[in-house]
Amino acid sequence: MPPSSGHDKADAALSAEQAAGAPAELRGRLHSWRHPAVLSAAGLSVAAGFAQFSVTAALPDVAAAFGEIRPDDASIAAQAGLAATTLGLGLAVIRFASLGALPLSALADRAGRRRVVLTCAALGLLFTVAAAFSPGFWWFVAIAAVGRPLLSTTNAVAGVIAAEETRTRDRAYALALITAGYGIGAGTAALLRGIIGEALGFRELFGLAVVFLVAVPLLGRMLEEPARFNRVRALGAARRWSLDGIPRSGLLGGRFRIMALTTLAIAFLTGPVNTFLFLFGENVLHMTRATTALAVIAAAPIGLLGLLSGRALADRLGRVPSAAGAHALMAIAGVITYSGTPTGLIAGYLATIYAASAYAPAQGALAAELFPTSMRATVAGAITAVNVIGAVLGLVGFGMLTDRFDSFGMAAIGIAAPVLLIAPLYLRLPETRHLELEQSAPEEISPA
Repeated sequence: MPPSSGHDKADAALSAEQAAGAPAELRGRLHSWRHPAVLSAAGLSVAAGFAQFSVTAALPDVAAAFGEIRPDDASIAAQAGLAATTLGLGLAVIRFASLGALPLSALADRAGRRRVVLTCAALGLLFTVAAAFSPGFWWFVAIAAVGRPLLSTTNAVAGVIAAEETRTRDRAYALALITAGYGIGAGTAALLRGIIGEALGFRELFGLAVVFLVAVPLLGRMLEEPARFNRVRALGAARRWSLDGIPRSGLLGGRFRIMALTTLAIAFLTGPVNTFLFLFGENVLHMTRATTALAVIAAAPIGLLGLLSGRALADRLGRVPSAAGAHALMAIAGVITYSGTPTGLIAGYLATIYAASAYAPAQGALAAELFPTSMRATVAGAITAVNVIGAVLGLVGFGMLTDRFDSFGMAAIGIAAPVLLIAPLYLRLPETRHLELEQSAPEEISPA
């Protein structure tokens, strides 16, 4: 007997048992992670990933275009082109604009997932193209900031669609696919810049978003409104907008509070660690574009390995311990990334990619499975808003620490240390693996 056959039988038995957990009208209308609607949602995440990560990938070019690089000056500001505080504030403004994803995502709980995600994707990509024509740094910041909440909403609602379209045994796969889609889009932006070289400035890179803009109507043809959402809307479920869980156990009681704090911590770390990566590598460590492009290429299989192992751990070990472990690993990897050598940057970057990819299936499943359908998109928007606040605080703090100590390494330690201390909070969440959404967060019971 093959070693996996026991697990397969157990999964089959579990799936049969779980079928009773889904309402009768949904049976036969829940799909696998390969369903066209899930694939279409992943395609929209590819577009959002390309548009949003272009800001990070092109940061050295933006700083050089709107600032002044002085090779004879050893200070961080002279090597980067603009002061780290200026860059941090500009990037913080762009990130802070993503708070607009909260009302936009909440709209998906009323107007529908499909309409909101397609509209936001089209408008977000349109503003990305417009940013290519920015006449100055703060113009660039302003235009990118307008598009940011639209793109954040696109990715958030795409994850909601993937979760609601799938059965419990396929949910971690579907959410991993959404994460992979965003990663492919982000990687494409970095890879194109590395392969084409100096000929591809930030204006050309942002202009390429028009390709994804044209693809939005095509993806929309495969996208459908999730049956779960249609069922709740037909029943006229009207819930009080409350993100507090019961029972409460002190300040950190409640599902949303814990999810918010852990999300804030991860964003506080990954916001600056990911955003300053290319600037640090190319303008401070003097790595070539080709070298950073090779690192991005190497990140693809590493990220895939992280997604696969994260999916397996989330389904076998559980969502809670998987998320906690990956959270801690990201904090450690962030310090390694800015340790001050090209080897450290590449090793830390790849470790961060692995940890973030492994984190995504568990965290995404928890975010979907802990809250009922009638408020799931609202919660996704709220989580996105918390993510924004964390990233803004991290970017500003990282920039200030870098200028204060004239060291990216010290800034990374200052950012990562508190994040590591937050990891045990996941253990206060209920485990949701092997549960249908109607079991883990029924409509008639306030999320506890």
